Amino acid sequence: MASFMEVCWTYSLKALSMQRIKEIAWAHSLGQPALLLPVLPLLAYVGFGLANVWFLSLAMRDIPTATAYSAWMALAVVGIKLVDVLYLKQPFSWLSVFYTSLIIIGVLGLRRIE
Repeated sequence: MASFMEVCWTYSLKALSMQRIKEIAWAHSLGQPALLLPVLPLLAYVGFGLANVWFLSLAMRDIPTATAYSAWMALAVVGIKLVDVLYLKQPFSWLSVFYTSLIIIGVLGLRRIE
């Protein structure tokens, strides 16, 4: 779950535009909620970030820290890569799959020795 939150957090960060938030006329926007749409990525960034840390902390209670952290990061990298290729239509590369697989193999190796 922490890895899923990390993926969501990453894309909320990508969507975040502080410039658009600065340009909001706050006094006039409160009556027109559609004008507050640039704030949604900021709220998502905060929410997903907090959920990410919370779920990771829960995992670290039962799993060794190095294993929990590396599994969290590996799954997040895989999730981000999948979103990039499947949703954002980034180019697919077998070399990228190979290197991502190395990350996963490393995580499985850590889990095996701990």
